[in-house]
Amino acid sequence: MKTYNVGIIGFGFIGKVHAYGYINLPLFYDSLPFRTKITHVCTSNLDTAEKAKKQLGADFAVTDFKEIVENPDIDIVHICTPNNFHKDALLSAMKYNKHIYCDKPLVVNMAEAEEIRKALSSYKGTAQMTLQNRFFPATIRAKQLIKDDFLGQILEFRACYLHSGNVNPNVPLKWKLSVESGGGVIADLASHVMDIIHYLIGDYQEICARTHIAYPERPLPNDSNKKLKVEVEDSVMMLVKMTNGALGNIEATKIATGTEDEMRFEIHGSKGALRFNGMDAHHLEAYDMTLSDKPFGGKKGWIKIDSGQRYDLPAGFPGPKFGIGWIRSHMQCLYNFLCSVHQKQPGNPGLEQGIYIQHLMECAKKSAKSKNWVNI
Repeated sequence: MKTYNVGIIGFGFIGKVHAYGYINLPLFYDSLPFRTKITHVCTSNLDTAEKAKKQLGADFAVTDFKEIVENPDIDIVHICTPNNFHKDALLSAMKYNKHIYCDKPLVVNMAEAEEIRKALSSYKGTAQMTLQNRFFPATIRAKQLIKDDFLGQILEFRACYLHSGNVNPNVPLKWKLSVESGGGVIADLASHVMDIIHYLIGDYQEICARTHIAYPERPLPNDSNKKLKVEVEDSVMMLVKMTNGALGNIEATKIATGTEDEMRFEIHGSKGALRFNGMDAHHLEAYDMTLSDKPFGGKKGWIKIDSGQRYDLPAGFPGPKFGIGWIRSHMQCLYNFLCSVHQKQPGNPGLEQGIYIQHLMECAKKSAKSKNWVNI
């Protein structure tokens, strides 16, 4: 049985999420035709790298990503660093034809994305973006229903990703609030919303965006008495037009007081409607416009589809009826990637999708700066 050796570059929050998938994969998916082993972990500090090595039972702790991407024994590279470190690791991994699992967004800006696009022509590995919201059974079912014309003509939609982590003005200016690191809510949250809408509805045509910075200054992470200017947005609101003619609202924010991790969408068509909320990921809600409302409402109205954990085999644990959580979608996303690697197929969503989302983000920023519509 083939064993794939894995190197993880970056072991903050998202690095741990990726590692969780590997550790638990054999429990959730029966009789996998391959094995995986995390052999290397890379962080910017040897102490944190050694700690991660012990946590994972890895063989090597390193501080230079080249010790992973240039190592002939490594098959799969995970890129889990802050955004501004993605490009160099990506290009190096592509040069050595490693299989790549890259957290979103792809890179910091479109100029860097074009470097990735250029490298794709000679790249021979399998690569996939970590866009896990596609991998809930509820969102997979939504895609199926749209493909089967349940909605009819899509007329309009609204989608958002709501957080409240930046509501407090004393939240320090960490990397996700740093322009140098490629931070901001467009990269952090809107990238997810833009992707799930693209997955469900199709291509974008135009975008008009406005951004907001809640507090002009925030304290330094290591010194609360000193403050720095905030240069990236806490929230963005967009009006978008799709190539199929549908209009929609997209919002991403970290100043939505009272929310936690709420990614949701609702899509309205001539024959029906669908809606989903990540805080209740067990269900997809559907409205069938074709049903009769007689007598006394008939059977017309919103229904909850118990999508739960109804993945196809070999997913079998813990079972279809148990409540599903955020981390489970990450595991399915990783499983999808590993199957593509093992079957020597392109990853989906691949780096090309990462480039497309990067372009959308750039258009949103351009629109917010010019206060005009931008053609995609």
